[in-house]
Amino acid sequence: MNNKLKITFLGGVGEIGKNMTAFEYNNEIIVVDAGLTFPGDDLPGIDVVIPDFTYLLNNRDKIKAFILTHGHEDHIGALPFVLEQIKAPVYGSKLTLALVDNKMKEHPKVSYKAITVKPKNVLKIGAFSVEFIKVSHSIAGALALCINTPVGNVVHTGDFKIDFEPIDGVMTDLQRFGELGKKGVNLLMCESTNVCRSGYSMSEKSVGRALDEIFKAHPDNHIFVATFASNIHRLQQILNLAEKYGRKVAFTGRSMINITDVGMKIGEITFNRENIIDIEKIDKYADKELLIVTTGSQGEPLSALTRMASGDFKQIKIGENDLIVFSSSPIPGNEKSVYKVINALFQKGADVIYDELSEVHASGHACQEEIKTIHALTKPKFFMPIHGEYRHLKMHKQLAMNLGMDERNIILPTLGAQVELSANSIKKVGFTTAGQRLIDGYGIGDMDSNVLKERKMLSEDGICVVVLTINNVSGEVAGDPFIITRGVVYQDEAEAFVQDTKNMIVASLKEQDLRGCEPAVIKNTIRRNVSNFIFKRTKRRPMILTIVFLA
Repeated sequence: MNNKLKITFLGGVGEIGKNMTAFEYNNEIIVVDAGLTFPGDDLPGIDVVIPDFTYLLNNRDKIKAFILTHGHEDHIGALPFVLEQIKAPVYGSKLTLALVDNKMKEHPKVSYKAITVKPKNVLKIGAFSVEFIKVSHSIAGALALCINTPVGNVVHTGDFKIDFEPIDGVMTDLQRFGELGKKGVNLLMCESTNVCRSGYSMSEKSVGRALDEIFKAHPDNHIFVATFASNIHRLQQILNLAEKYGRKVAFTGRSMINITDVGMKIGEITFNRENIIDIEKIDKYADKELLIVTTGSQGEPLSALTRMASGDFKQIKIGENDLIVFSSSPIPGNEKSVYKVINALFQKGADVIYDELSEVHASGHACQEEIKTIHALTKPKFFMPIHGEYRHLKMHKQLAMNLGMDERNIILPTLGAQVELSANSIKKVGFTTAGQRLIDGYGIGDMDSNVLKERKMLSEDGICVVVLTINNVSGEVAGDPFIITRGVVYQDEAEAFVQDTKNMIVASLKEQDLRGCEPAVIKNTIRRNVSNFIFKRTKRRPMILTIVFLA
């Protein structure tokens, strides 16, 4: 028997999102989280990005369980695609599994077994014993893990914060972290998202107090609140304020409607359903009687709030009596989109309050002092920072060293890295296939996909289609070539450009004997000649499609 635990990082290190980590002892694997991330501008047409889980596919017979720390998309979003090919039970809190169930409705052919766990539960899976620990986060039902293995305890914090005023009244279980520290923690894997922020994260109740002041100060305004649909504790506070100030609530955005419905069904959100109205009926109420809770806090192009800002939302026209509150902060990379929406709302006469103007958002991630607390309580022998870009992991390593940890006992994991842990040692032992798989409608591709390369080419340089007929006997071009361009030349240049391209094609083909030539040979000749001609003329390299008929 190999008395070592192998940890394989398939996502969530050196990046924000698509968290996925495999813990392997002999012939048994448990997988913690299966998340996604959203595509950037360099991935045109891609819906979402999930981890490359080839390693799991190659070891599918060893996989005993998927264990979910909480219900955010970057921790559960890849699950439908993974479960389609790997059969293993899924463990998570009540809300987490309710959100998974909601996602799986879009994949009705995928069957799976879901098992609900609670804080303090201990789950025995082969060589592993997994204990679930209550932590606060920006979603209810978040859990840290203590994975007991033959080589010692591994504490995995998941995403967490230490909130002394949690909405559900149950704090992060610091006592249990301390007890585990006294028993002995061989390895701590702690999240790093906010490690660059000093001090403590703001309490969620502080956001409620700030929102209360806004509602009180704007009794006659038509109030909109944009926030993350998954932040059920934030939604609960917003709904409480609607009740307090006598406002009916209308939800916009599919995710907001779905998650609120899930939260109410399982009792995580409590609100009088009679106070919820359909967005189609808001014209029956005065502005001061309404609260619109909407998606779009990150400036997503198709979100409800973005469409309102552009005047493209049927039921709502933004005007001077509207107050829009962004109860969120821009995710890194989304700043431009968010401020574009804010500017558009201001231009329509609305008043906008966002995180730079008021404390209307609290992060769900621990800042430096909270992270230090977990280190101090668990007193780990070894440490690996997780859940962050490389700069976050590097700074977290320095924080641990400042607390007295020996640098030799710290490993900075990278995507695909495999680390072996024994009772007295930790070391990198190699790499496996890891990276991105691209979800595009019903298709799954990779970064080297021709589809993606072609989309980038089309988006940058356009397309030119050439259609012509060749007389198979004489080898001459029959009639004028037909040319269509999109995104290649500007309108005032188009007519002359097309005519010059036609003339070039006819002239170049006259120099060759095309009698009996294969269409493929002719196509390649035309494609090469047209590409060179366009580049000399425009310095662009559009996609060239050639269609040749033999008459």
